[in-house]
Amino acid sequence: MYIETVPNRNSPPAILLRRCWRESGRVRKQTLANLTKWPAAVVEAMRRALAGQRLAAIDEVFAIERSIPHGHVEAVLGMVRRLGLDELIGAKRSRQRNLVVAMIVERLIHPCSKLATTRLWKDTTLAGELGVGDAEVGELYEALGWLYQRQGKIEKALAARHLSQDALVLYDLTSSYFEGHTCPLLQYGHSRDHRRDRPQIVYGVMTDEQGRPIGVEVYAGNTADPATVAGQVEKLRRRFGLKRAVLVGDRGMLTQARIDAIKEHPGLGWISALRNGAIRKLVNQGTIQLSLFDRQNLAEIASPDFPGERLVVCLNPLLRDERRRKREQLLAASQAALDKIAAQVRRNKRAPMPIKDIAKKVEKALGSRKMEKHFDLTIEEGRFEWARREEAIAQEAALDGFYVIRTSEPAQRFSPEQTVRHYKALARVERAFRTLKGIDLRVRPIHHRLEDNVRAHVFLCVLAYYVEWHMRQALAPLIFDDEELDQRRPRRDPIAPAQASASARRKKAVRLTPDGFEVHSFETLLAHLATRCKNRCRPRNAPAAEPVHVLTDPTPLQTRALQLLEMYPARGTQNLP
Repeated sequence: MYIETVPNRNSPPAILLRRCWRESGRVRKQTLANLTKWPAAVVEAMRRALAGQRLAAIDEVFAIERSIPHGHVEAVLGMVRRLGLDELIGAKRSRQRNLVVAMIVERLIHPCSKLATTRLWKDTTLAGELGVGDAEVGELYEALGWLYQRQGKIEKALAARHLSQDALVLYDLTSSYFEGHTCPLLQYGHSRDHRRDRPQIVYGVMTDEQGRPIGVEVYAGNTADPATVAGQVEKLRRRFGLKRAVLVGDRGMLTQARIDAIKEHPGLGWISALRNGAIRKLVNQGTIQLSLFDRQNLAEIASPDFPGERLVVCLNPLLRDERRRKREQLLAASQAALDKIAAQVRRNKRAPMPIKDIAKKVEKALGSRKMEKHFDLTIEEGRFEWARREEAIAQEAALDGFYVIRTSEPAQRFSPEQTVRHYKALARVERAFRTLKGIDLRVRPIHHRLEDNVRAHVFLCVLAYYVEWHMRQALAPLIFDDEELDQRRPRRDPIAPAQASASARRKKAVRLTPDGFEVHSFETLLAHLATRCKNRCRPRNAPAAEPVHVLTDPTPLQTRALQLLEMYPARGTQNLP
């Protein structure tokens, strides 16, 4: 008996089980069964059995010695190489470059300390792919020092790639608390993490218009935001060689003094915003007519107080309502606390409460809510009274929802709407901070003691975010990110809050892509990719033979993700070192 494949002209070939014999000098055939609908693997097994070959189960032939997660390493390391980031870090392959690339990849797949990194990357294929499985933690610190020495060169290469002359540059600062007290950078300052009990560092991230990180600088924890601007201007002009650029920064950073310093460089422009005191002054002068915003939410004005500048006044009704709601809640809570203090003072008739004790209680009640400016306080020994400053409250409420964008750029360059959009693009830097501090990269807690290691650690995390930024762009169809946001931004109202596109709303509603795949977060998608393993197999009848590495076939979702990342997996075995 044998199996024969018979071609059909307009149909799939027929697969038949036949027997054959010779009769009267002629070959006779008899079809015993039609196997066309049988699974191909079963047909092949029967074919081999009929040919006299011995069949055995796979576990009788090969021993699977170890299965190591591989898919997430494949995706992240593939993106690093696709971006050419490894070549930016070091033009030639070297031990230091491999260690740095491995730390960047590990930061994305499992952010942890450097010591934990040397343990965990052996439980994936990362250490084997880059040949760093024998690295000790001391080598990682040496590689950090090597990376820090090359930071300026790497940032210059990134700037050449993403910043052209006349580019828009976004810049913002944040802080991260620290574990330890020995690093010279550690100082107590304004904590964005709300950890006033910890010393901290401050670091500023510069990105291009789309939010791709270009560079980062680390400062002592008590450094004021405006004090960092001069260094960023110098970096743009001298290190990056930009003769013409527009720097976007918030109003707490680009103060009047810093703007005056930027004006000394004619090629540099800027976009920022006015503080509340300056806005109130413009209203009192009549320069800003609040009645204009009964029917519109944006107007461009000019003021002799800001010569050579364009001012764009904006009104966000949702922001106005939110600020009023929050103020009323804070006022109500403050009044309740003040009433409680007044009652305590009145009860102590025999031993009047001292002035300092009353003041301490009042400071505690109002200071945390920052409501002192809204109350008139009378504090005497054994006497405490308060009253609301209704006029001051009304004046502040009148400006709720208003903000004013200021810029040096002419209307021919940026329209009022474009100016507002460019200022609000600072949210992309804030997104970088959320990623750096959140579950993706976890720049903190920071345990390094040496100043250079701290700077190199932050720079390493920023490079990891550079990789994640590009991966998110490519994987947008499979994750909850809004794929149409960038295309819709130039057309939508720059003042009103962004509205999710129809496709993004559908993702959140049904949690499925149009192709039928489950929608993931970036974190869970990497976790799913990690289930694609590299299996180390060895023949049972030849224990001394070289192992064979077999990749798990990708699932449909993994295949789609790798296609979006422009990495097409190939089936088969491969002998790896």
